[in-house]
Amino acid sequence: MTFSKILVSASILPAFAFNLLAQTSTVTLTNFVTVTVTNFVTLTNSAVKIEGLAKTPAAPAPKKLAGPAKIPWESSLSAGLTLVRGNTDMTLFSADFLTQKKTPADEYRLGLGGAFGQQNSSETVNNYKAVGQWNHLFTDRFYSYLRVDGLRDFIADVDYRLTIGPGAGYYLLKATNNTLAVEVGGNFEAQKLGGTDQNFATARLAERFEHKFNDKARLWQNVEIFPQVDKVDNYVVNFEIGIEAAISKTFSLKTCLDDTYANRPAADHLKNDAKIIAGVSYKF
Repeated sequence: MTFSKILVSASILPAFAFNLLAQTSTVTLTNFVTVTVTNFVTLTNSAVKIEGLAKTPAAPAPKKLAGPAKIPWESSLSAGLTLVRGNTDMTLFSADFLTQKKTPADEYRLGLGGAFGQQNSSETVNNYKAVGQWNHLFTDRFYSYLRVDGLRDFIADVDYRLTIGPGAGYYLLKATNNTLAVEVGGNFEAQKLGGTDQNFATARLAERFEHKFNDKARLWQNVEIFPQVDKVDNYVVNFEIGIEAAISKTFSLKTCLDDTYANRPAADHLKNDAKIIAGVSYKF
């Protein structure tokens, strides 16, 4: 190989070297020797800064999903006491407990109550009652219910009266300050009246109304009729009307009229039995 050919080869090789990427390239020169060129990139203790690339922010922590809001039971305990001393000695004590819970699909209500009274050492009032009702709403206004009632009234000579049965109800009014519902259903009734055990079927027709004047005062009224299916002249009517006014967050004054009318009472007993109760109620 002559010296002039070597010089030509040396002048062409740098031009190819600038166009090579970081890979192995083979260049063949006609009538010249074949030269293989390899590009290498070596970084030693070097930091490369790339402009224009923003740092990717860290992904936020996943939020915890809030569970369904818990609906508490609303409960109240009421008590009343009347004392009369002088020409007539009279004592009347009454107490009742009520708890209820309302959800979008179900309504629960449980009540217990009792009253005891004496006049001139003779009992004038001595009764105890319990009621439980579960409503299941199919719509905002229409619902089915299952109800249980229990009563013991020594003055009326009712050793026990138990009614249980299903039914249906409908809210004619369902607003913030006014509710009005009507119910119809059937019951199985078992009672011991005047020392005689009796079992029969009854219907139940009922109406419930409540009006809230504001968040501190309300008026309520309930009525229900239990006619015996095969002897409609044998029926019982329960009626209640009352008013309640708050005196603090947890205490209120309550007055109500409670009346029970039995068209076939025990022998030598009156059909109607009414009492007016005034007392203090505690809510929790």
